[in-house]
Amino acid sequence: MKRITFILCLIMALFSSCKKSGDGLSFLPVSSGRPYEILVVIDKAMYERPAGRVLHDVLTSDVPGLPQHEAQFRITTCSMEHFDRTYKIFRNIIVVNINPNIYTQTRFKFIRDLNSTPQMIMTINSPSEQEMSDYVFSHGKTIIDFFVKAELNRSIKLLERSHSEQVAKTAREMFGCDVWVPSDLTAIKKGDNFFWASQNGGNQLNFCMYSYPYTSSKIFTPEYFVQMRDSFMAANIPGSQPGMHMATQKYKGQNLVEGQHIVVHHQFAQEVRGLWEMTNDNMGGPFVSHVRVDTVNQKVIVAEGFVYYPNEPRKRNPIRRLESALYTLQLPSETVETLAAEGVEEENEEDINGKLKNVSKDKLKKDGKKN
Repeated sequence: MKRITFILCLIMALFSSCKKSGDGLSFLPVSSGRPYEILVVIDKAMYERPAGRVLHDVLTSDVPGLPQHEAQFRITTCSMEHFDRTYKIFRNIIVVNINPNIYTQTRFKFIRDLNSTPQMIMTINSPSEQEMSDYVFSHGKTIIDFFVKAELNRSIKLLERSHSEQVAKTAREMFGCDVWVPSDLTAIKKGDNFFWASQNGGNQLNFCMYSYPYTSSKIFTPEYFVQMRDSFMAANIPGSQPGMHMATQKYKGQNLVEGQHIVVHHQFAQEVRGLWEMTNDNMGGPFVSHVRVDTVNQKVIVAEGFVYYPNEPRKRNPIRRLESALYTLQLPSETVETLAAEGVEEENEEDINGKLKNVSKDKLKKDGKKN
């Protein structure tokens, strides 16, 4: 009887420590480290030489669209001899291997969920420090996008489990869309083809959607975007005093937004980043928008996240949390039954080696390439 009890307890302990991963259960521990933190496994002396400095500069380059300098990632380093069990469960890891006897060219390799979950490990293999330095310098955006996408997908998984039902219902009723935003965005204000969701008791995280007629592909310019955005914001997000309203920040009359064309759900989209301000007031902060085309109703749908953290200099994580929500937007023309298995497109080995694809909402790949 005692033996049976012991076995049952052991089975219960094993299943209580397991975690869903992909299509099944994983017995890996939960990864350590904070979002947008990377462990770099590299010889200490090499990290201080040009090869290490180039990698450091790439990882700490500015996040676009923020009002002040903020690094893409927080870096922790350790040498290979100290890369023990504690370090091996970090959520994001870059391992640098320099060996002319093994490697003939510099390449990136990656593996997912090796020692913990969720986890992404990138290995940089190179025959020399100089070749590694040159390669990292020319492929810096690839490295940044690789880990940013991994973090965005993790955030989407969290939104799958917990999101604002009020916002999802409003998006369905007003635009026939589905979208997942953080669950604490429950205060909703509606306007004409517009709604704004924010946090009760504060305006730190904000999400809004609006629509206007689609006329031609020529409207996807930064100038047209700012024109339409300012029109909707002036009408729907006023300030505390007459004459105050939200507007897109400009410098000497020139738009400061950064726009690029991306792919979401296999369809064209426009991504725009910039700063907002309240006219005749000191309020302001960053925003990120996705401009999509509802082909069923011949309308443009804009989904936007913006933050207001006046006493917090670090705005990277809040704006990226909202950015992940934009990728969950499902238009009426998209017949996918669930967003659960979708996210920001991740790369295969060829993509990581200099052929990075545009961001999309393709199916998440469940198995990483191994070294």
